[in-house]
Amino acid sequence: NSTWNLSGKVLNISLRSITASISDITQKGYEKKRSKLLQAYLPHTPGNTHTILYQAASRAERCIPVTPSSSSSSSSRYQRRRSTGTRDERYRSDVHSEAVQAALERHSERKMAVLLPSKRQSLIGQTSMDTYTPPDSSSGSDAEGSLGRAGGVSMDSWISRALHGSPSTSSSSSSHSNSSANAARLAETNMHSYGNSLTAPPDITSYMADPAPISVQRPQVAMITRPPPKYGNAELMETGDGVPVSSRVSAKIQQLVNTLKRPKRRPLREFFVEDFEELLEVQQPDPSLPRPEGAESTPIQGEELDRLKNCPASLEAALLRWGAIAPKAPCLTTTHSNTKQPYTLTYGKLWSKSLKLAYNLLHKLGSKQEPIIHPGDRVALVYPNNDPAAFMVAFYGCLLAEVVPVPIEVPLTKKDAGSQQIGFLLNSCGVAVALTSDACHKGLPKSASGDVMQFKGWPKLLWVLTDSKHLSKPPREWFPLIKDANNDTAYIEYKTCKDGSVLGITVRRMAMLTHCQTLTHTCGYREAETMVNVLDFKKGIGLWHSVHTSVLNMLHVVSVPYALMKVNPLSWIQKVCQYKAKVACVKSRDLHWALMAYKDQSDTTMSSLRMLLIADGSNPWSISSCDAFLNVFQSVGLRSEVICPCAGSPEALTVAVRRPQEGSSKPSGRGVLSMTNLSHGVIRVDTEEKLSVLTLQDVDTAMPGAMVCVVKLEGVPQLCKTDEIGEICVSSVASGTSYYGLSGMSKNTFEVCPVACDGGFVSDCVFVRSGLLGFVGPGGMIFISGTLEGLMQVGGRKHNADDIIATALAVEPMKFIYRGRTVVFSVNVLYDERIVLVAEQRPDSTEEESYQWMSRVLQAIDGIHQVGVYCLALVPANTLPKTPLGGIHLSETKQLFLEGALHPCSILMCPHSCITNLPKPRQKQPEVGPASVMVGNLVAGKRMAQASGRDLSHMEENEQFLFLSEVLQWRAQTTPDHILYTLINSRGAIGSSLTCLQLHKRAEKIATLLYERGQLRDGDHVALVYPPGLDLIAAFYGCLYAGCIPITVRPPHPQNISTTLPTVKMILEVSRSVCVMTTQAILKLLKSRDASVAVDFKSWPPILETDDLPKRRCPLLYKPCDPDTLAYLDFSVSTTGMLAGVKMSHNATSALCRSVKLQCEFYPSREVAVCLDPYCGLGFVLWCLCSVYAGQQSVLISPMDLEVNPALWLQSVSQFKVRDTFCSYSVMELCTRSLSSLTDSLKGRGMDLTRVRSCVVVAEERPRVALTQSFCKLFKDVGLHPRAVSTAFGCRVNLAVCLQPHRLGKLAEQGTSGPDPTTVYVDMRALRHDRVRLVERGSPHGLPLMESGKILPGVRIIIANPETKGPIGDSHLGEIWVHSPQNASGYFTVFGEENVRSDHFGARLSFGDTQTVWARTGYLGFLRRTDLTDASGERHDDLYVVGALDEVMELRGMKYHPIDIETSIIRAHRNITECAVFTWTNLLVVVVELDGSEQEALDLVPMVTNVVLEEHYLIVGVVVVVDTGVIPINSRGEKQRMHLRDGFLADQLDPIYVAYNM
Repeated sequence: NSTWNLSGKVLNISLRSITASISDITQKGYEKKRSKLLQAYLPHTPGNTHTILYQAASRAERCIPVTPSSSSSSSSRYQRRRSTGTRDERYRSDVHSEAVQAALERHSERKMAVLLPSKRQSLIGQTSMDTYTPPDSSSGSDAEGSLGRAGGVSMDSWISRALHGSPSTSSSSSSHSNSSANAARLAETNMHSYGNSLTAPPDITSYMADPAPISVQRPQVAMITRPPPKYGNAELMETGDGVPVSSRVSAKIQQLVNTLKRPKRRPLREFFVEDFEELLEVQQPDPSLPRPEGAESTPIQGEELDRLKNCPASLEAALLRWGAIAPKAPCLTTTHSNTKQPYTLTYGKLWSKSLKLAYNLLHKLGSKQEPIIHPGDRVALVYPNNDPAAFMVAFYGCLLAEVVPVPIEVPLTKKDAGSQQIGFLLNSCGVAVALTSDACHKGLPKSASGDVMQFKGWPKLLWVLTDSKHLSKPPREWFPLIKDANNDTAYIEYKTCKDGSVLGITVRRMAMLTHCQTLTHTCGYREAETMVNVLDFKKGIGLWHSVHTSVLNMLHVVSVPYALMKVNPLSWIQKVCQYKAKVACVKSRDLHWALMAYKDQSDTTMSSLRMLLIADGSNPWSISSCDAFLNVFQSVGLRSEVICPCAGSPEALTVAVRRPQEGSSKPSGRGVLSMTNLSHGVIRVDTEEKLSVLTLQDVDTAMPGAMVCVVKLEGVPQLCKTDEIGEICVSSVASGTSYYGLSGMSKNTFEVCPVACDGGFVSDCVFVRSGLLGFVGPGGMIFISGTLEGLMQVGGRKHNADDIIATALAVEPMKFIYRGRTVVFSVNVLYDERIVLVAEQRPDSTEEESYQWMSRVLQAIDGIHQVGVYCLALVPANTLPKTPLGGIHLSETKQLFLEGALHPCSILMCPHSCITNLPKPRQKQPEVGPASVMVGNLVAGKRMAQASGRDLSHMEENEQFLFLSEVLQWRAQTTPDHILYTLINSRGAIGSSLTCLQLHKRAEKIATLLYERGQLRDGDHVALVYPPGLDLIAAFYGCLYAGCIPITVRPPHPQNISTTLPTVKMILEVSRSVCVMTTQAILKLLKSRDASVAVDFKSWPPILETDDLPKRRCPLLYKPCDPDTLAYLDFSVSTTGMLAGVKMSHNATSALCRSVKLQCEFYPSREVAVCLDPYCGLGFVLWCLCSVYAGQQSVLISPMDLEVNPALWLQSVSQFKVRDTFCSYSVMELCTRSLSSLTDSLKGRGMDLTRVRSCVVVAEERPRVALTQSFCKLFKDVGLHPRAVSTAFGCRVNLAVCLQPHRLGKLAEQGTSGPDPTTVYVDMRALRHDRVRLVERGSPHGLPLMESGKILPGVRIIIANPETKGPIGDSHLGEIWVHSPQNASGYFTVFGEENVRSDHFGARLSFGDTQTVWARTGYLGFLRRTDLTDASGERHDDLYVVGALDEVMELRGMKYHPIDIETSIIRAHRNITECAVFTWTNLLVVVVELDGSEQEALDLVPMVTNVVLEEHYLIVGVVVVVDTGVIPINSRGEKQRMHLRDGFLADQLDPIYVAYNM
């Protein structure tokens, strides 16, 4: 037949490049390790030194492609391979090895450089560093010296070439600060060599001039950029976009970027269009794809089943016959791994013991009136793999008693892999009794009372011991009824599915008997033959042959347990020789183990064998084990026709088995098929002689009395074409009947009616799906190509897990992983399956060897299967969950991977090369003119997004004053004893307080101090470096009295002075402060030795300490002449790391205070608790200014004191019966985290928050919905009303835009000043396109946003397009612009660059109202008109802040807010406590803090990558795992992402692990 090629010829393959994710170990020896890694790949010419020749020789030895030749050379090849101990395991194929080696040879010509992940030294564990850190290059050996001269290529230039030529990897790097100058040169080479051909991708992170040092301490002041020091001897250089960074990290990321620039494989057509309706694009069939062209297949009918002469009518009848006429005939011989004598069970003993057990089951359990077991009940059989005799007695005892045995595995521990699922099966079968042996019962885990432990998910069981000594002898007159085989259930065999669930397949008595007869007929069993069995006798082929069919034919079974095979892999061959066995039942693994152990033993003979049954012969990769075994053992009498592969499944029982042909030399059928075509489900003989082929062997034709057909995998069970892969279906009496208790599933599997293409039924018979994939070849021969369980559909193509494993195991050398401990499965990520490969790593293999092996595996799989591996993980030896016979429990392993509990020691993610179905990048639309925008909005019925607060016309008594200094003087005269400020100490008691008069007098003395000791003039800038307290307030008003401009500065942190002190110094320099005022304690700190190391004390301007003030007061207080002159400077650091001071005029300050007073209804009779940082923004206004302006008493609590006493703020609110309180998100988070378990004790101590009518969170960010809800829920128990909590919004240009103190109705004295804050849900995908689309709560992609408060009086807001500066409709996201008298006047910069940023304060709309001057907040948001009205009857406009414009990341043409990605990541794994994301040269970098052992760090990499892909359609480029507290957070609780980025690039984070995804 022309479609069959039986020669098995295979030649070269062209390997496509694949990208692989590898990374580096953080330790010294960075440069040396790289040179060692690259040695094997260096180009070399004849005449090189001995070292180079040796390397080349060793590489050739490792990668020799073996060519099939004559059988003698083939035999010697097997001998040679076996002696070196490098044979592969169950999936051995020399044809396949050639393919892999050729693919890798091609790849090695591309000179790939291997890049390892950064790993902290402690994580590397006990692996000896000496084994893979080359000697220092400075004292390098001759070999290393010659390395640079090899072929006249310098190391630097060659590395650069290797990096850019390598399709899959980049170089390694260290993450400690001891990198070498070579690294910098490498990065420079990197940059310049790309300068001409490829420009580096633009950095989209609006990067600042210099990187800043990073602090790793959480309670921390804002950090400022300063020129960075050189770390170690790393040179600072610039990347392609002109950004200076430390060399190592950036060089590595640059390589990653360059690697990813290379063209990937063609993207699939079915990427989905990401719009409101998330429709997958209709997949257009690709005309070039292979498709089946053959005729429709037809069912094949097996030969007629001849009724065996004198055949017993049931298995019990057979047992009775042999027990009576041949009681001494051996039935079963059990061998042991220890020196115990083999035990032989005769047919007489089997009959008598089974009879005894049957009697005891029916009559001795329970009472006569109420027996526990009735005929038809299900009973569990729990026997170990080394005790087949006890199992056989129990099985036949159950058959005689007419109860249904359910054989299961012995549960060894409470947490056995899959044990819970077995429990579900027992529950669903209604099992109440478990039979076991005495020895097994002793080994079961026991509870304290001595009973067998209750296993998770298991029913309560009565354990019955079946040893004779525990059973009563049946009376002579008792005899069981031996029925003919009928349709009652005989036994239930369990099966574990792909997802880990366990199903019970019921087999009827008639099916069991017919199956035995079929096997007897097919295998030619004769009475008293000897069979050696290595298979599991509790299920499958082992059960069918060694327990069922053996009794029907009075065979003698010699059982070889798994434990003995582990000790002596040749034991089964020795048993064949010893007993002259005719039949042996083994797996291809047992053939391989025997090959490994065989050493030409002289006494070995296998001539007695007439049938060697290969249980997994249907596995495509078993053919190589069979061939290898035959080659070696042919010389000791093994004949080729003896090898009989078979195929079976729990549902269809035996599907086919090759008949033993005595004396026949008929060759077995083989097909050499193209693997590419197979992945499309099409059979094509490999005519082009490629290496990506699969050689299959047949398992003969259909069984006697059975009909076999092949149906399509999906949809209606339609017959396949002759050249199409499908699922094998069998119609036979000898098959399973149903899944116990699952009628729906049973119907789909056991009652299949195949249809022809014309829609008619193929046969009147029903078929059973076998779960095996394959086709029927010429002559009705059945070929199996895989199983449905192992099928993975990736990108529309089907791949078999076994094939992928075989390719991985064919990568030489194989000394890094355990061959038999490898699994492949698929996980669903982003609408497609992704391949994951997990293997156990040998303890003696080094990190870099493992990564080299992983890299080669990826290349091999890509070359042979044309599919990318999503994740490749290596775990420590013996850590994966095991099956009872020592294999890996697939579903449990997959579950561990999905839960992030696999704990790998090496991991490699390749999302860039695998994910080809991302949404289309968003294309920028051409700009439309202003008129079109206006008309478009009008036509759509959308209003322009603008809103305003109420009017500021009404004036009160103190509002006649234009200056705060005048207000204070007026208060000191009119209400001298009114307390303005009360400071609470860390113990919760009143530390100190200030009345109007005390504050006025103290301010006067400070003004005197400034005049006399400071000799300052009007307008001089004075820095106030005070801890939060009353001194700060007095110093501020003292400056106003003296006509100086105060700048409040946070003092340096004593525990972190080296980082925080330069920040203080920088603010002083930038603000041009001529003098510093502070306390004695801080002055002492500035003079300390630690401080002098950071900043020389002599470099400070004059310092005035205000603890001892002059006695006399100032003769003349300064009065400003113009309200537009400067009142104070407000310095703050943005989340993007930009330090800026804004100018606040007297006019703006008064307007701000007045606006806040009106909004919050502040009066002298009110008390307000403030727990905020008093150094900038609204926090400073509420701490220092509002009380003086409005007269309310402020209870001040320093947020620093909450670190000592977290309950301080809420206790003070309760103690002073405060109605209004202000806090920050960092305070709220600290309370939520620290007090979560203490609410009961707080309530017991009398905390009562029922009087709180407004708790306002002061923030310059999007409101944190989840934190707010947690806080409300937690403190609801102590009386906090959820409606009381709201948020405020301010920014640099306007310190308070929105502020919403709600008035709870029953508490408010003057009604409500505003409606409740509302939370809306918006579509996160629409936001990425700057559109606002409201969705219902719980919608997929729904993002909760909380209103940012009510717009303050006198404030007007408009939403504008930040690029075109045109007003936009309220369904769009845009920049919030503010017009208000309280706007700041502009930026104060030391270099006078006001013109650069004047646009922030003097912006005008490009069309519409072009006259009004607006301030740009730099925040994106939208307005929503509500139906609610406020107290004045006005419609209420909600302002929703989405995020800072500076932080928006534009990736794939869409806009992302870091907080959204971070929220997803924090949910991904329980050990992630905090995370931050930023971009670097278009790569998304994720930094996660690990709260757990360092061994769990690698678990986070796939979890983070998966969740960002699934929820945001982005590929993570770098995952950095750090300790808790590393991500810098400012005083407002905002993450300093740009500082973090600078620290990462300057290599200062000391990460636990850095993974570079490829």
